[in-house]
Amino acid sequence: MRQRREHRARGLRGAWWRRLALVVLWLALAPLAGRSTPDEGPSVLEDPYVRAEAKRGLDLLYDMRFDEAAALFDRIDRRFPDHPIGPFLKALNLWWEILLDLSDTSRDDAFYAAMDEVIARSDRLLMRDGTSFDAMFFKGAALGFRGRLRSNRGAWLKAARDGIRAMDYVLGVAEEKPENDDYVFGKGIYDYYAAVIPERYPFVRPVMVFFPRGDRQRGLQALERTAREGYYIQTEAAYFLLQIYYLFEQDFDKSVYYATWLRERHPGNAFFHAFEGRVYARWGRWLKAREIFSDVLGRYEAGTPGYTAGTADQALYYLARSYMAYGDYRTALTYLMRLEALTARHADDTYFKVLGRLRQGMCYDALGQRALAEARYRSVLQMEDQAGAHDRARRYLQVPYGS
Repeated sequence: MRQRREHRARGLRGAWWRRLALVVLWLALAPLAGRSTPDEGPSVLEDPYVRAEAKRGLDLLYDMRFDEAAALFDRIDRRFPDHPIGPFLKALNLWWEILLDLSDTSRDDAFYAAMDEVIARSDRLLMRDGTSFDAMFFKGAALGFRGRLRSNRGAWLKAARDGIRAMDYVLGVAEEKPENDDYVFGKGIYDYYAAVIPERYPFVRPVMVFFPRGDRQRGLQALERTAREGYYIQTEAAYFLLQIYYLFEQDFDKSVYYATWLRERHPGNAFFHAFEGRVYARWGRWLKAREIFSDVLGRYEAGTPGYTAGTADQALYYLARSYMAYGDYRTALTYLMRLEALTARHADDTYFKVLGRLRQGMCYDALGQRALAEARYRSVLQMEDQAGAHDRARRYLQVPYGS
């Protein structure tokens, strides 16, 4: 019992740090694109060569053509060898590879090294000019993205520190350029989250007195403007809007709109493809979700670039759920067994490994195979808790699923 209480206490502390880290990162990252260039000269982002090549590279990145994007980013780095933009774009390329399978940590070191180089180059620029827009912009962005990965890896304290440091640089940049469709993106993110996060997480309300008040509707309008008219970050704006309507606004029609927008512009993006499937699954449109995830799984099996084992984990899990939703538990079990085999590559207990095991028990219960169901529930209790799986396993041990 004592061990269980200690485990729960650690979990609560971890959840608190995770929330604090994410709040700080949301606020820190928000204004990055929302500030203008001081008088020391134009930003590298306004250079015609960078505008053309970086835009091409970003489009390749979003289409999962990472090697081609890296080649373009290398050319930018060679043209501006002392500037932080080169390593930042390289790190962004790695970031999107990491997003495809967050359980894979093999790229973490390269990502951290690239962001460290961004910070080092920014510091050298700041030594020459303490008001350099590019130095503050890229250092703040590097700290913010580094903090995002650290939060994904459970390093909440380090993530929060990165967010706070990023805020220092972001807030030091000069006045806004409201006429620029890209720059309003950051202000939109800030306005939205500064209004919504205190409602979702009341514990941050005392902290928010130190920040300008947000405005939910104004934030959404700014993001929608960038998604329509932006140059560099149209796709990022649409992606943020998809997350907002999926997670916070819980608006099915808007979620479908932005998922479709992203899929039409980047049909090779496995992350957006799977996200589209999750939208339909969340609102119980299981036949449409099944169609999408069948396509995702087929592309993984065909070796399509970007369709990683992590993407296949999602597809197998949601395909199983789609069959459970229609009472076809035997077919669901075939997908769950494939998921079990695929997630065996992980030494740790990932979300889909744990939830897949739980749903095996649920299927066995529905099929009247109680002994097998109980064995699965007990095995879940020996795994790391994910999304309340332990509570559900204990409940189904007492009362069979479906009874």
